[in-house]
Amino acid sequence: MEETPQNPETRIALFQRKEIRRTIHNNEWWFVIADVVAALTDSVNPHGYIKDMRRRDPELGKGWGQIATPLSVATAGGPQNLNCSNTEGLFRLIQSIPSPKAEPFKRWLAKVGYERIQEIEDPELGTKRTRALYKAKGYSDDWIEKRMRSIAIRDELTDEWKKRGVREQREYAILTAEISEATFGLTPSQYAQFKRLQRENLRDHMTDLELIFSMLGEAATTEIARNRDALGFPQNKQAAHAGGAVAGNARLELERKSGRKVVTRENYLSLAQSAKKVGQLTHKSQRGKKKF
Repeated sequence: MEETPQNPETRIALFQRKEIRRTIHNNEWWFVIADVVAALTDSVNPHGYIKDMRRRDPELGKGWGQIATPLSVATAGGPQNLNCSNTEGLFRLIQSIPSPKAEPFKRWLAKVGYERIQEIEDPELGTKRTRALYKAKGYSDDWIEKRMRSIAIRDELTDEWKKRGVREQREYAILTAEISEATFGLTPSQYAQFKRLQRENLRDHMTDLELIFSMLGEAATTEIARNRDALGFPQNKQAAHAGGAVAGNARLELERKSGRKVVTRENYLSLAQSAKKVGQLTHKSQRGKKKF
């Protein structure tokens, strides 16, 4: 299934351990320019670097409108329009960046472009690569299964919204916030701030339970929108609130019976890494005891 510009599920690519966000536009990968500049220059202020670069290279500045295109990209605070460029535009951009990483990055771009062609011919390859990326970043198989399912549920919901007359990016963001607030008591931007995230994808930093309830809220919204035959933004907003409330009520009931909050400041990866360290220490301790 082709990703639409309104779909906030953005893929992350890795170049020399640097995360570069990308999204599908016109059936090809478009990359967040600020992420590319940060990866090539190690700049802590890529936006400032871009501004200086455009000033130093007048031709680049004149052609900026052909290189940079604002596209919807998932951020910690929800989907935002960020300047992105395709492979052709990035090759022009690289000419203005004196970096020893330029040539390796060009080869990486060519590889990523070829992978996209493969994914068009065999869509399952994209799913397999996403799984492999999460695995490389240290996520457990159980978490990866939930995350992949959450992506599928999100895709189904955004497809349903599109069929029902929700078109504008702003409307997608409002509906997403409606579900999140009814489910967790927090909008995506508030949730990301609570978790101390900046540009990271919020769902990539959710625990198992947080993912489960986010899936429930969105799956319930899809079902309610269909059953009510919700049309247009106002009716789908009502469905979004109702769907989120289903998950929110379930969350509150679990918290009441378990005595623990579902929403946490921790992110799943840090929890998994902590558990791994504890396991390693326990294993070393047991090995030490055997020596005596």
